[in-house]
Amino acid sequence: MSYTAAALLGVAGALLVDLAVLRTRLVRRRVFWATYPIIIFFQLLSNGILTGRGIVRYDPAAIVGLRLAYAPVEDLLFGFALVLTTLSLWVWWGRRGVQATPRAGEGAPPRWLGDRAARRGR
Repeated sequence: MSYTAAALLGVAGALLVDLAVLRTRLVRRRVFWATYPIIIFFQLLSNGILTGRGIVRYDPAAIVGLRLAYAPVEDLLFGFALVLTTLSLWVWWGRRGVQATPRAGEGAPPRWLGDRAARRGR
């Protein structure tokens, strides 16, 4: 499997998780797309350093060949898949009350700790 095919599969999987599995639908929100350029900036910065200095190298036969800041465009696809999956899980767990309502200055103990945390004064 080429790097390009793996990157496209990663994007498709992340979209499937966001839209169909977890149903967080982050890609349908303006705030996601409004803040995503910040992530792209830092991704291109770090990729440019790593690939520009030769720390990371790619087989030319496994990529499309188009590069941004020395890094192949496939890296942007992988980054998108990683960020979307992470944020989708974060939102999904938050909606399920993994952490109860936080108290001022500290986070409330997670539900899975049960009463043990409450007895210890947390």
